[in-house]
Amino acid sequence: MGIAFSMYSRIPMPRCDWTDENMRYVMCFFPWVGAVIGLLCVLWQRLALWLGLGTPLRVTVLMLLPVVVTGGIHLDGMLDTADALSSWRPMERRIEILKDSHAGAFAILTCAVYFFLLYGVTDSVRADMVPVYGCMFVVSRSLSGLSVVSFPKMKKEGTVANFAKKAETKRIQITLVCYLAAAAAVMVWLKPLYGIAVLLGALVMFAYYYRMAMKNFGGINGDLAGWFLSWCELVMPLCMVAAGTVFERLVG
Repeated sequence: MGIAFSMYSRIPMPRCDWTDENMRYVMCFFPWVGAVIGLLCVLWQRLALWLGLGTPLRVTVLMLLPVVVTGGIHLDGMLDTADALSSWRPMERRIEILKDSHAGAFAILTCAVYFFLLYGVTDSVRADMVPVYGCMFVVSRSLSGLSVVSFPKMKKEGTVANFAKKAETKRIQITLVCYLAAAAAVMVWLKPLYGIAVLLGALVMFAYYYRMAMKNFGGINGDLAGWFLSWCELVMPLCMVAAGTVFERLVG
């Protein structure tokens, strides 16, 4: 657990050795980071409403909490992927661009568009949607973890490839599916319409992620996993808000 939180969050953790044995089950604890983020989002929403804070501040903090907790590690992958995809170069060149640590024009543009969209979507998340919203961070990380241990890898070296080599694949897959099922059950139990909309959005993004990665890069790496997680956490609340709006129009 310590390695998972040390790598995928900024939460202080006791020092632990990154041995093959310890890294074997890192992905099993990846969704726990999402659970912490979700809990913080729910608590912040309640605190903000109790204090009577204005909508801009409440929404901005709710939107940025995942970035603060994770240190932006997944957002960095999304922006690197945006540069590579926007180059329209052959696969080998796209992979080289993906490795480049410098942010290109398309990365900056994508970042601006992403946060404008995220603010708009988060602003539309009503108070009754927030408990389901909190569960979404477990869903996104369960699916991202499944991709790390299940999808073909872009290269034989790198963080994702190393995790996959050292992982107990079947056990991790089963564990992550259980997390996904548990999060789905909680969301549907809380708000059936919202929960189903979130799950459909996540699964569509997961399928698109696989297709995009295979077509453009021949496999996945850490940047592509971050790309998926970032966009999935925009698409899921968007689907929830859209489902709620459509339902209200139909019954209204």
